[in-house]
Amino acid sequence: MDLGLHYANFTHPEWDRRLADRLTETARVADQGGVSLLTVMDHWFQMEDLGGPAEPMLEGYTTLGYLAAVTERIRLSLLVTGTTYRHPGLLAKTVTTLDVLSRGRAMLGLGAAWYEREHLGLGVPFPPLKERFERLEETLQICRQMWSDDDGPYDGDHYRLAETVNVPPPVQRPHPPVLIGGSGERKTLRLVAEYADACNLFGESPEQVAHKLDVLRRHCDDVGRDYDTIEKTMIGSVDPLVDVDGFVADLERYAALGIGLVTLVPPGDDPVAWTTAVCEKVLPRLAGL
Repeated sequence: MDLGLHYANFTHPEWDRRLADRLTETARVADQGGVSLLTVMDHWFQMEDLGGPAEPMLEGYTTLGYLAAVTERIRLSLLVTGTTYRHPGLLAKTVTTLDVLSRGRAMLGLGAAWYEREHLGLGVPFPPLKERFERLEETLQICRQMWSDDDGPYDGDHYRLAETVNVPPPVQRPHPPVLIGGSGERKTLRLVAEYADACNLFGESPEQVAHKLDVLRRHCDDVGRDYDTIEKTMIGSVDPLVDVDGFVADLERYAALGIGLVTLVPPGDDPVAWTTAVCEKVLPRLAGL
């Protein structure tokens, strides 16, 4: 099983002076230590459960572009891009640029968006949930067309593009992997089956994950998709350093379900030390799962 690191919290001691240095060192430790995926959030205000808008938050794709320059091997993505924040044609160009400049390490993580306060606060339209999912599907279609040989028009209900030109193309072929985040059974997992290379589920319990994967398999059957071509990932909420043996035992159950990557959020005030310890004590134990 592979490990991902989700850098969600910038509020560490002396963040006003050390934010960039701490982020950089964490990324380098993860890159050199064998972590497979490095993600940051696509938020403009910090989430309420991490302190809300008064706490620091960096724009996601600017951050990934910077991280591409200070790392060499690790995959880079937002977990996940809010479909309401960027026009799909520009989003495809942004992810392509990240892929080119990182020499083929970009992933497009995508979701319907949910944080109403930052939309209202910064003047970004926040349509109803049904429309957000419609826009999400059109975004997936537009990105797919931008990454194909078809540079003609796209005419959707919400987006209309006269030319889907995208030069240079991405390094990864046929395109950077597309990950859809979320566990919604009726819409989200159907979109995974139709459009995505990977899903990202909440690791609530092996039983819950097994149920979500069963739903995904049924959607794949319905649309004629090979279920095994989808990378199954999840985000966990535990600190593996508290009980490494117990953590590995838990992940054995998830691995048996087909989960190939678990993403963790560094807790506490020192993400560099935490990431170092995880690379030394946990990653070698996951290699055999």
